[in-house]
Amino acid sequence: MATSEAYMRTPTQQAWRRFMRSSSGKAGLLIVGFFVLLALLSPLLMPYDATKDRNLRERLKPPSVEHVMGTDELGRDIFTRVIHGSRISLRVGVFAVGIAVVVGTFLGLLAGYFGGRIDMLISWLVDIMLSFPSILLAIAIVAVIGPGISNAMIAVGIVQIPIYARLTRSVVLSLKEQDFVAAAEGLGASRGRIIFKHILPNGLSPLIVQATLSIATAILDAAGLGFLGLGAQPPQPEWGLMISKGFLYFTRAPWISLFPGVAIMIAVLGFNLLGDGLRDALDPRTSR
Repeated sequence: MATSEAYMRTPTQQAWRRFMRSSSGKAGLLIVGFFVLLALLSPLLMPYDATKDRNLRERLKPPSVEHVMGTDELGRDIFTRVIHGSRISLRVGVFAVGIAVVVGTFLGLLAGYFGGRIDMLISWLVDIMLSFPSILLAIAIVAVIGPGISNAMIAVGIVQIPIYARLTRSVVLSLKEQDFVAAAEGLGASRGRIIFKHILPNGLSPLIVQATLSIATAILDAAGLGFLGLGAQPPQPEWGLMISKGFLYFTRAPWISLFPGVAIMIAVLGFNLLGDGLRDALDPRTSR
């Protein structure tokens, strides 16, 4: 009876049940959901204008009842800035990964399906980009186009394009030999329809998992650029920039850098755990 009920479930229902059996997935979903709600509701629950926030009489105050995470060198409340910093970090992560997914997937589809010179050209481009450490390549791109949060999104997105190009190419190479693709070709379907209606939908699972994991990497890269002064610019409450500004006062007021660093760690951990849970859920061979 239980076996027959399992066969009656849709693939989506089966994937959800596998996900709910994953402890890491549920923990990651809880953490990510918390940060998403924090980012969405912070302007309503705690309105904040970074350009007008400073109180030199309260500078470098340690954590207390009034200031839960203390204050920085300009007397700004760290707790408020960490909460509003979640909006910037999540936005950078989502938009950067969005750029990488769209461009990288498109290149991978072309390389995997058409092969030949197109595959060779795209593979060479991908190999060249992968020969550079991602953070160094992002620094070089921002140095060329200029510092700023928008340019940091673009730079982080560009350095992640090779990941999706390679992943999509490998998926397409395995799927285009399947019977359903041969059947579509036999029925006279156009190449565009075969790629976007048959191959791509069947290869989304690894892309979804990789995108979740890449958001964590994007948050780290954006924080690194912010720390170097190439990402978000003052007075924006971006976590990497907050760590950088607190570095000069670390011996006197370690809380300035400590709490933004903890926020980065928890957010990255949440997306990594969520990615692990999605990998278990979307892999039909998983039976835990």
